[in-house]
Amino acid sequence: MAINYRSFKPARSWMPLDRIPVSLQNQIYNNAFHDALVDGKLNMVFKKVNIPEAAKTQDFVGVNYYTRDIIKFDLFKPGNMFGSSSFPKNALLSSTGFLANVPEGMFDALKWAHRYELPIIITENGVEDDKDSLRPRYTIEHLYQVWRAANFNWRVKGYFHWSLVDNFEWERGWTQRFGLWGLDVDTQKRVHRPSVDMYETICKENGISSEMVERFAPEILDTLFPKA
Repeated sequence: MAINYRSFKPARSWMPLDRIPVSLQNQIYNNAFHDALVDGKLNMVFKKVNIPEAAKTQDFVGVNYYTRDIIKFDLFKPGNMFGSSSFPKNALLSSTGFLANVPEGMFDALKWAHRYELPIIITENGVEDDKDSLRPRYTIEHLYQVWRAANFNWRVKGYFHWSLVDNFEWERGWTQRFGLWGLDVDTQKRVHRPSVDMYETICKENGISSEMVERFAPEILDTLFPKA
């Protein structure tokens, strides 16, 4: 089973009211279904259901991770567990402002998945970026967090980028471009983007090198490979 893991953080860590919607949303969006596959008990906070046939049926944890939400208590948002969402301050945003680049959330997602003591597969990770200006940095920084997790011997078995080619994105249609390859909708011709070369290089080298970062995302070279 794969889940769109949502990384929630309180806007004010010292404020108990901000932590309440974080806890509620985390339970509903992240924990409920996977916990049910462990013990057969679905806990949706306001409704609990016993599903004994679901217990111990999961053989791996699939993680889809894209961004992090900062949650602030909002009495006027009952449909959102009394929390209003925003992105971290100064985070780089995707083309339409739909996602923020918060790679640390990937580490949080893998730490969460690790607790189920099953193999972990990152089934989706990517950013909508029609100009392909943020994607190289986003991808490298998120894979760096995967490497961090692997150093803790967490059972990360695979990574799938979303997506290979621009896709029709649910109700948003062709307004968002997630592909390593672009797509001309009229002709269905693939359009080469620099991220294609970046991802090919990562796969061939089975890692991230300073030369690679300098070529595809030089703005983060000193961060990933600080000089002595």
